[in-house]
Amino acid sequence: MIVLRSSSTLKTEGREETKKNYEPLIPGLPDEIAELCLLYLPYPYQALVRPVSSSWKKAITDASFLISKKALSLSLPYIFVLAFHESTARIQWQALDPRSGRWFVLPTMPCPEAVCPSGFECASLPHQGKLFVLGGMRTGPETTMHTAIVYCTSTNQWSKLSPMEKGLSVFAAGSIKGKIIAIGGSGSSSTDSFTEAECYDPESDTWTAVAPLDKTLARHDIAVVGNKMYLTEGWTWPFRFSPRGGVYDPDEDTWRAMSKGMREGWSGLSVVLDDRLFVISEYGDCPIKVYVPDEDTWQYVGGEKFPREVMKRPFAVNGVEGRIYVLSSGLNLAVGRIFEAEKGEFKAEWEVMAAPASFHGFSPLSCQVLYG
Repeated sequence: MIVLRSSSTLKTEGREETKKNYEPLIPGLPDEIAELCLLYLPYPYQALVRPVSSSWKKAITDASFLISKKALSLSLPYIFVLAFHESTARIQWQALDPRSGRWFVLPTMPCPEAVCPSGFECASLPHQGKLFVLGGMRTGPETTMHTAIVYCTSTNQWSKLSPMEKGLSVFAAGSIKGKIIAIGGSGSSSTDSFTEAECYDPESDTWTAVAPLDKTLARHDIAVVGNKMYLTEGWTWPFRFSPRGGVYDPDEDTWRAMSKGMREGWSGLSVVLDDRLFVISEYGDCPIKVYVPDEDTWQYVGGEKFPREVMKRPFAVNGVEGRIYVLSSGLNLAVGRIFEAEKGEFKAEWEVMAAPASFHGFSPLSCQVLYG
């Protein structure tokens, strides 16, 4: 049984004292029922209705409200996309409700106007509803940035964090064990190499150095599977050189070489579903593969082919709850349902959701999944 704490009363040492200037959440309803009504408001409306009254604001921003929402399984996944306009380089964040197909434009991200859109890197803590934007590069003249900001679905607002120790503009980032790892360096293109690594702790709002890579890698892709972070150059089309890769263990703060089979078969953008690593390949019809750890090899996913005829590069990819979300140029979305047809054999079913015409000209830079 879930007990909702009413925001209109204070409990101290077993006593309840009615607040001064008592204001009911919804006149005529017990606060317990009114709070249930607020809990059933979907993202982003809970954050948007906070100005209705001081009692609504207090109820929605209270920590117990988020706990109750999770306990009732009312937190649902939404797709968050960082995109830029190809003509104006204007940066814009959108959020998509994949159930209704409705898009929401997020508040403007706090950053300088003259920035290189591709200089930012993003990571998230999905079940906490937090999206992190890191690094960046100013233009004219080019200088790296120490940006660290967070967006929270519960408030629909951006907040500044302690800046990164090092200015990064060519790097990769991911979340592991509730912390954010950023690995990179500075430069003007994705071909620049990097070895630096640092870790952000959201609880203490601090950055600390972690073990650097023992080799230089060109930025390409990063994935977290279980308790390990995998970083690879991957194959880029057209294939020109054999990729390199590394595996980070946060418990031991060490890097080791990536296995040959994983490294050489990692031929596209990665997505992790239920601790299984998939890639959407960069070549041909963009076939999907899944990594088989026991055999150190990759096998193709059967079923429907990726809808390449309507999905135009560049892509941004993420996934959750058995579904892969692929954003393409113009912010069209392909949703792939991945299921295990037989033991160890996977198949895919695809559905395409066309983006609004107003998104024409935007290209995706990052795709994150947050619960709201």
